Amino acid sequence: MRVRTARVLVASAFIGLWLLATDASAQQGPYNTSGKCGDLPKVDLHAADGYCVGLVAVGLKFPRGLLPLNDGRLLVSEMIGWGSPNGRIDAMTPDGQGHYVKKELVRHLNQPHGLALGPDGKIYVGVVGGVKRFDLANPAAIVDVIGGKSGVQGPPGTGRHPLESLLFTKSETLLVNVGSQTDNCEDDAGNPAKGDQPCPETVAANPHAQVREYSFDWASGKATGWRVFADGLRNSMGLAQYPSSGLILQAENSRDSIDQVMPGLANDEDLPPDEINVLEAGRHYGWPYCYGANIPSPEYAHCDCSPYRVPLVELPAHAAPLGMAYWHDGLVLSFHGYRSHGHRVVSFPIDGSGKPIGPFKELIFDWEKPQGAPVDVRPGPDGALYIVEDHNGTILRLLAE
Repeated sequence: MRVRTARVLVASAFIGLWLLATDASAQQGPYNTSGKCGDLPKVDLHAADGYCVGLVAVGLKFPRGLLPLNDGRLLVSEMIGWGSPNGRIDAMTPDGQGHYVKKELVRHLNQPHGLALGPDGKIYVGVVGGVKRFDLANPAAIVDVIGGKSGVQGPPGTGRHPLESLLFTKSETLLVNVGSQTDNCEDDAGNPAKGDQPCPETVAANPHAQVREYSFDWASGKATGWRVFADGLRNSMGLAQYPSSGLILQAENSRDSIDQVMPGLANDEDLPPDEINVLEAGRHYGWPYCYGANIPSPEYAHCDCSPYRVPLVELPAHAAPLGMAYWHDGLVLSFHGYRSHGHRVVSFPIDGSGKPIGPFKELIFDWEKPQGAPVDVRPGPDGALYIVEDHNGTILRLLAE
């Protein structure tokens, strides 16, 4: 009996050590994890000194938008895939033991992307062609507030950049990205733009390539109309406002394939730059006529670019900044791009007004195995930065150690 008991104790001890080993080093979906980052499995990614990356969730289907709530829950939009009408909004609830429990709140959405908490305490969702709203207490009762059945014209929702990002301003208006229909105003057959004519999609009845500002009657909760807030913007996926100054920044995803219309340019790896712009009402930012520091596009070689606003910061070409937020006294951007300048998260120091200054610092970098594609970045009430990443279907948490 004593021999059998001893064998059982030895076996139990072995199993316990094996469980500790698998907890310390394991495969979590696409990532290897080792140890802990706070209360979450620590992901084996390259992070800046003093930071670690924790794994919140795996197995999501093309997640794009993220919204941390004050109660610790995370809302995430799962787009499912390009062109899918079956997108959904989920709530991820921490269980207090280092895991998150997923619950579907809303389904059958057309490519949901941006998420925002409104001044009314309700959740706003950017979908193709409009914006929907729901109450967390009754998410099934989701309604159109812009586009759809709302009675207020929504973005056209067509073309190459149909996804909507959202930002509520200090004035309780809603800024909505209206991405360009094309890469750089080429026609349906791919022929370059006609350099002596305005780009048709920018002067249409329901135009593209702008940021719109929607106003609301908050007594009724209804949108009352819109104006063009800023024009000449190819795809404004990143929008942020600095709380104290009210400064509004936009992260511009610039054109592709400029080498095809610039004889002698070997490739477009470093041209044109992506941008950070200061958004001001009524200003034009140049697309598709000019790029970078007011340089005429090859298709519009004789354009006078002087009336257009120049970028505040030129970013690496094709970095594809899809998310932008203020965090830890800096401005954080996610570089989603699949090319050499992408797949990382960076932070700029800022001045007193919220403008980025100086070179950026890489917070997550060399994100290659697996290659990351970060989309939204949002500070949580716990002081951490939450990151949704669509290529591998994950949510991560960046924590200062």
